Amino acid sequence: MQIDIGYRPAHSLAKVSLGHGEQIVAESGALVGMSTNVHMQTQSQGGLMGGLKRLFGGESFFRNTFTASNGPGEVLLAHALNGDMVTLEMTPGGYFLTSSSFIASTPNVQIETKLGGMKSFFSGEGMFVMKASAQSPGQLLVGAFGGIEELVCQGNMVIDTGHLVAWDASLTYKVGKSGSGWIASFLSGEGLVCHFEGQGRIWIQSRNPPAYGQAVAAMLPPRRA
Repeated sequence: MQIDIGYRPAHSLAKVSLGHGEQIVAESGALVGMSTNVHMQTQSQGGLMGGLKRLFGGESFFRNTFTASNGPGEVLLAHALNGDMVTLEMTPGGYFLTSSSFIASTPNVQIETKLGGMKSFFSGEGMFVMKASAQSPGQLLVGAFGGIEELVCQGNMVIDTGHLVAWDASLTYKVGKSGSGWIASFLSGEGLVCHFEGQGRIWIQSRNPPAYGQAVAAMLPPRRA
C-alpha cells in the first residue's frame, strides 16, 4: 500500500494505492472517490461500547474498510476541514491523536478512545484523545486545519489544545490552564493548554478550528426569527 498526498498544505487529498486484497480503514465521511473494483464495508469498530466511546470523544460511530479486489485499486480520502495531511509510520510505542485528526490507517492499527471524564478534564488530568497502536509495521493518516508542523519535545513543551494534532505516546501530558487561574486564562483568550514532558515528537496545526469558527460567526449577520 502506498499513500501519496497532493494539493498540500491548504487542500490536501490523499491517494491510497492498494494492491489486490489490500485494505485501508477510514473515518466515516473521509471518502472522496474510489476505483470500481474497490469494495467498502461499514462497521462499528470495537462493537457498541467502542462506538459509543468514540461518539463521546467527538468521533464518528462508524468506520469504513476499503478492499481492492481483482487487481490493484485506488481510494481518495480528504479531511473535513481545509488543511494538510501527513502519514505517520507506526512505532512500537504508538501515538496519541486528538479526536478530529484521524483519517485512515492500515487494518492492523488499533484505535482506542481514551476517556478522561469531565471531572479529570476540568481538573487538568486528561482530555478526550485517541491512542493508535500496532503490533506490526503500519501507517496512520492524520489531518489538520491549516498546515502541519512537527515539533521535537526534549524535556518540556506547552501547546494550546486547539492546535494539537498528534504526539508520540512516549510523552506524558496534562491539560491545564494557560494562565495562573481560570479568570486569567479566560481573559487571555487562550483557554486550555497541554503540558508535555519527556522526549518525543508533537504535530501541531497552524489554525484552531473553534477559534476560527468564532471569528467567522462574529462576522455573520444575525439570524432572523
